[in-house]
Amino acid sequence: MRSGYTGGHLKNPTYEDVCSNKSGHAEAVEIVYDPGKISYAQLLDVFWSIHDPTTPNRQGPDVGSQYRSGIFFHTDEQEKLAQVSKKKLEESKKFKNAIVTEIVKAEEFYPAEEYHQDYYQKHGLVPTCHIPNR
Repeated sequence: MRSGYTGGHLKNPTYEDVCSNKSGHAEAVEIVYDPGKISYAQLLDVFWSIHDPTTPNRQGPDVGSQYRSGIFFHTDEQEKLAQVSKKKLEESKKFKNAIVTEIVKAEEFYPAEEYHQDYYQKHGLVPTCHIPNR
């Protein structure tokens, strides 16, 4: 798993570029997985459970378009599974507000600077992107 940036127009963005709101990129995590051990559908279940997909341009205390909720798919099958999982979550009425997560084709992924990799672990912090008890 790598932290980085995707979904924008600027090539080789830096953290400062992404935070400037001018690169179009979102902060993202690239996950390489073994489908023999975990399915894409299971990864989607984890994705929906660890953040609030109803807050546009915000995750935890972080605010800005780079914090938008997004699923960046690589294949038609991944897109289909993502759309189905989003619809299922919407129909569950788990959230009062609309789900704003974008589902878009993955473009180039740019790894974040080394100081952003494993950021919470390096700084002894508890991740803030989670769904609070409701």
